[in-house]
Amino acid sequence: MKYKIVFYGTSPFAVPSLDAVAADGRFEILGVVTQPDRPAGRKGELQKPAVKIAAENLGLAVVQPERVKTDDAYETLKALGGEAAVVASYGQILPQRVLDLYSKGMVNVHASLLPEYRGASPINAAIRDGRDKTGVTIMLMDAQMDHGATLAMAEEPIKPDDTTASLTPRLAELGARILPETLIGYFEGSIKPVQQTHDQATFVKILNREDGKLDGLPTATDMERLVRAMDPWPGTFIEHKGKRLKVLKAKTGRMDGYPVIKAADGSELTLLTIQPEGKKPMDGADFVRGHGF
Repeated sequence: MKYKIVFYGTSPFAVPSLDAVAADGRFEILGVVTQPDRPAGRKGELQKPAVKIAAENLGLAVVQPERVKTDDAYETLKALGGEAAVVASYGQILPQRVLDLYSKGMVNVHASLLPEYRGASPINAAIRDGRDKTGVTIMLMDAQMDHGATLAMAEEPIKPDDTTASLTPRLAELGARILPETLIGYFEGSIKPVQQTHDQATFVKILNREDGKLDGLPTATDMERLVRAMDPWPGTFIEHKGKRLKVLKAKTGRMDGYPVIKAADGSELTLLTIQPEGKKPMDGADFVRGHGF
């Protein structure tokens, strides 16, 4: 007997989990729910979500509700059937009536060691805060954000030079590795849900461009971590001569010939790679020679 699954996901983080479930003969994926195609790039051409591309390559049915809370979306999801759903980086809040569609529940792959870093930007936050490890939690979803009982966790070290861009794929693969056996253990009763310690929960928000502002941070170490945490999105910047100067790579301390900025405590950050407004990324020393600092 195969367990009948619906998969919800959008970003590249979700693709390894989709692939893992699809490759496991104990599951049948009845459909894949993902976000609509969105305009991207300077030309604004429609771009398929990473999960849609993966699902089409697997020959799976895809549905893309604009808003999952509408009646039309609910009827579409209900028609897919399924006794359980797997959710990974889907990008919309799922209403209670969608959660109630699945007799075995909705199982989420979340990129933190819950109850730490509930919310939309857990990987960024772990790097920003200087943690030496993070991980993945497989959890049952309920009506609150990342609040449900946990089924499994796995840890992943954070390297000193990790960025969100480098850490995210490792966490995606880690989640995919533990997902199939966790699902089977939960479905068959050998894995029991464990309630989170809610009074220890911390929360992170959806990021915007202003979250990448380096000016005024307490220490150079805080600034260097933020540069890595906000790579690739939303990036970090300083205000220089009335314009935004993107900071793509930096290191603590002073390097002669490179632009250097100071934190609130007087510690220094060297800007190794920067990007002036409207221009391509460039070496910090080249910028100093051409523009001063």
